[in-house]
Amino acid sequence: MPHPTPPSVLRRPQLWIGTGLIAAVVSMLFALLYVGGNVNPKGNLRDLPVALVNTDGGADVNGRHVNLGEQIVAGVQKAAKGDKSIDWQVVSRAEADKRLGRGKVFGALVIPADYSATVAALTAPQPAAQGQAAPPTLTVLTNQAAGSIGSSMSSQAAQKAAHAASSQLGQELLKQAGAQKTPLPTAAQLKLADPVTVTVADGHPVGARSAMGLSAFYYALVLVVCGMLGANVVNSQVDTALGYLHTDFGPIRKREPVQHTSRVRTLAIGIALMLGLSLVMGTLVEVATVGILDMDASHLGLLWLYSVATIAVVGIGSLALFAAFGTPGMLLATIVFVAMAVPSSGATVPVQALPGFFRALSEFEPLRQITEGLRSLLYYGAQADAGLTRAWASMGVALVAALGFGFAVTRLYDRKGLHRIPHPDAGSGAVAPAETPGPPQSPSSPTSSETGTPATA
Repeated sequence: MPHPTPPSVLRRPQLWIGTGLIAAVVSMLFALLYVGGNVNPKGNLRDLPVALVNTDGGADVNGRHVNLGEQIVAGVQKAAKGDKSIDWQVVSRAEADKRLGRGKVFGALVIPADYSATVAALTAPQPAAQGQAAPPTLTVLTNQAAGSIGSSMSSQAAQKAAHAASSQLGQELLKQAGAQKTPLPTAAQLKLADPVTVTVADGHPVGARSAMGLSAFYYALVLVVCGMLGANVVNSQVDTALGYLHTDFGPIRKREPVQHTSRVRTLAIGIALMLGLSLVMGTLVEVATVGILDMDASHLGLLWLYSVATIAVVGIGSLALFAAFGTPGMLLATIVFVAMAVPSSGATVPVQALPGFFRALSEFEPLRQITEGLRSLLYYGAQADAGLTRAWASMGVALVAALGFGFAVTRLYDRKGLHRIPHPDAGSGAVAPAETPGPPQSPSSPTSSETGTPATA
């Protein structure tokens, strides 16, 4: 039977239909996932945690004690009843600093201890005192370590609340000034109309070489990609060593003798090789980022262990998918570890600003857990409750699930006689692989090689 020529292969409808369907599904899926998770963060924003701190000690005005800070808190809480986008958490300053330092809030609005006193000084009866009075201030704290976009959203919400409080206070001060016998100059009236100065400060500073709080995400993405690429390399190298695949060196094609082995043993060999490569890859990732690029990092020993473990778990998970699904497993691994993981990671757009579908994905998708663990290591002093404990626990669960799934499926294939290459004495019921590498060779036969002419499939 004559071999088909390249033009005749291109005339096959199956080639176009099959390839076209795969390309269409992949392009549509990636577009929907990547853009769908980030296209409308403000519209999807729900319960973004922001601390509200009142340290105002109050002041005596006209014979009675008032605390204007409490009025601001009440006003913010009242406005929040009709707007569920921000979760205002009324806490002390010490608690706010603790939550900022663990990534539990994206920012804070702080009312200072002398707020009521500085407001009272603005309406002092002596004109000289009015001119010397310092304006009341409200401080907005940001937290880039928790995510730059989330910190920006928190800052906008806190500044909006502060300016609303200033406007409300200005109306009350103008009414009080209007009741006085001596009219205020125009400049003083303008000052009273918007009396509060709003300042913005960094609530939990990150280093200058931390990518403005995004280095944890980029580092996590590198670890995931290394795990996936490592699994691809391991999968092909193991198959080459066992004689299932050939290796091309320019025009030379080389194939090792076929070594018939079970799918379970093949997966075990791949996992052992992946564990060894994880040590090398995790070490080099840290050397490149911290040693060469001078990325801000501490707890380098823990960071190394975390890097190695992450690459190993992602690699083993990918190998399990390859073993269970074959070639489609590579596409499935890309969807699980990249397409669905990146938009649901909360690394750029916070989880609170994602659509419901992506919020659900974020509960188990690995990239979010990996990123939170790295934020703890890089920004929060490796505190366990800053995301590190959850990251390690999720990694352990993922490892057990990958091993259980991979070995259960390959064991099932072996028991049903679904060998990758039928044994010479296999019956007619044996299932041939997608690519039959030629007649089986005994392990003692020499390595075969072909030059110039490709080997027949």
